[in-house]
Amino acid sequence: MTVPEIAATAVPDDAYLLDVREQDEWLAGHAPEAVHIPMTQIQDRVGEVPGDRKVYVVCRVGGRSLQVAAWLNHLGREAVNVGGGMQSWEAARRPMVSETGQQPFVA
Repeated sequence: MTVPEIAATAVPDDAYLLDVREQDEWLAGHAPEAVHIPMTQIQDRVGEVPGDRKVYVVCRVGGRSLQVAAWLNHLGREAVNVGGGMQSWEAARRPMVSETGQQPFVA
């Protein structure tokens, strides 16, 4: 199954952005409006992912998000992988926040 991919620079501002990285990665820096469900929890929490709109899936570099997007598409959802992940997001100078009170970064 081919998974659609989009550049970090092309993710719409109002997108449903699903961040599937681990907790420590999330705390260090993430997109302000992203929803955090680690890849290890996605099967148990898939009900939290909307089925009525496109879901943009992101991780650190794009591998985990590709797997999650493929799985969501297999379930009949519309999921797109964010190519290059949060590293590309950060390089594109897209907005980021941290949960630590320090300057956000991609861990």
